Amino acid sequence: MNRSLSLVSVVVAALLATGCSGSTSTPTAPSSLPGSPTSPVDQPPRSGSPAPTVEQLAGTWNLQSLQPAGDVDQTTPAGASYTLTFADGRLSTRADCNVCGGPFVLSGQTLTAGPTLACTRAACPTMAFESTYTRLLGGDSTVTLSDGALVLSSVRGVLHFAR
Repeated sequence: MNRSLSLVSVVVAALLATGCSGSTSTPTAPSSLPGSPTSPVDQPPRSGSPAPTVEQLAGTWNLQSLQPAGDVDQTTPAGASYTLTFADGRLSTRADCNVCGGPFVLSGQTLTAGPTLACTRAACPTMAFESTYTRLLGGDSTVTLSDGALVLSSVRGVLHFAR
């Protein structure tokens, strides 16, 4: 019993410390100034692609690949687990040996993860990939759902998930 309580205390302390540090994912908000350039998340839904619902997002998605803006597509490292779960108005994600969590809002085709995501910070073998993943996940993204695939795209890059 004491060992379980100690483990829970360590995890809670790590999450609180991470949430208060400067190493959380911060969203990139689209500009609302007149005449500002339009980002992909500012675009209205394309005709023929209905806005997704929270119910359609609910459950766990497995990351297939990511593509930072201006870079090549990178597949999820072999043997590493990268998942994204939506439940009860919150999202949680496994990024190899770390976990992150926080609120999300779905408005039309725009998913906002955060404003910040609290993450554990263990030194995983896939740390560079993980850092890119959490940077792409946090903030506003345009959601596309099609045939069991979830795509989150933003000015930061693109994340490809499957069930």
